[in-house]
Amino acid sequence: MILMKKITSIDLFAGVGGMRISLSKALKKKGFIDDCKLYSEINVYSQQTYKENFPETKLIEDIKSVDKKDINLLIPDHDILLAGFPCQPFSRAGISKRKNLKRAHGFDDKEQGDLFFNILNILNIKKPKAFILENVQNLKTYRNGIILNQILKELRKNFFVPEPEVLNAQDFGLAQRRKRIFIVGFSKFNGEFKFPTPTYEKTLVKDFLDLYPPKKYIISDLLWDSHKKRKIRNKKAGKGFGYKLTNPNDKATVTISARYYKDGSECLLYRGENKNPRRLTPREVFRLQGFPESFKFSVSDLQAYKQAGNAVPINVVEKVCASVVSYLEKNKKNVLLIKKAS
Repeated sequence: MILMKKITSIDLFAGVGGMRISLSKALKKKGFIDDCKLYSEINVYSQQTYKENFPETKLIEDIKSVDKKDINLLIPDHDILLAGFPCQPFSRAGISKRKNLKRAHGFDDKEQGDLFFNILNILNIKKPKAFILENVQNLKTYRNGIILNQILKELRKNFFVPEPEVLNAQDFGLAQRRKRIFIVGFSKFNGEFKFPTPTYEKTLVKDFLDLYPPKKYIISDLLWDSHKKRKIRNKKAGKGFGYKLTNPNDKATVTISARYYKDGSECLLYRGENKNPRRLTPREVFRLQGFPESFKFSVSDLQAYKQAGNAVPINVVEKVCASVVSYLEKNKKNVLLIKKAS
């Protein structure tokens, strides 16, 4: 029988479990076991995929349904809180869409923008040893940094929170340019915290592609012609929007978003002269996010594209998680339950 240290966690706004997978990988390399007590996710299709991969974990669908007075009753004690809280109210695309629809954005978006305060209530009441929050890099500059400063001010009332860091998936072995901001915090100050340094592993887009992708992902003559005409129109109008052609030998794709399901125009794969390009397959998008081949999903392509596009880059989050656990290990009083693992 081997004694191993168990770290408990909860996974909020979990999507399909990217944050949890990242933490589990980091813990395993350090000789720990991940014991995720609960996840929250409101999208039924994401719930389906999460359950395929983690069938035993308790679900709370809507974290907004947990009243502040019920947090101790409904939310289990945990060592680390994970939360990739909704980025749409702060992303450039999300802000633009909301403006066009004359909807509020940022914290003023009552549907998604104020969900941070649900996280804050749980943190302040449950007081975990650490937390890891992830969002789009635009959060750093949104409204000249006022919103980020407000977030940090609230978090720092009860936690040590170093300055957030923007990290790029391409710098951590993924062939995708994807910058995300990470906010970490600790219940106890153990000295300076250092975010992970880039690994700069050399990869190419082709390293993440299927050898024999189904032909259905090759775009039709009609759609390809439409893409080319729209790009010409947009260029004449001074707009930068249009399809993006990616060569498999390129070092990275652009950021793959949840909108990829629409027509794939943000990343079309070059197949050679006089050949129509193709879209990435859902599995390829998950690979570009660092998900393992063992990751299961049985939803439609449309939903799989949304899930992969909304997910976190595993390679980056794993390194952040490893840095957080290393920081906790500095102070033995701050770490962890030791339990037997079978």
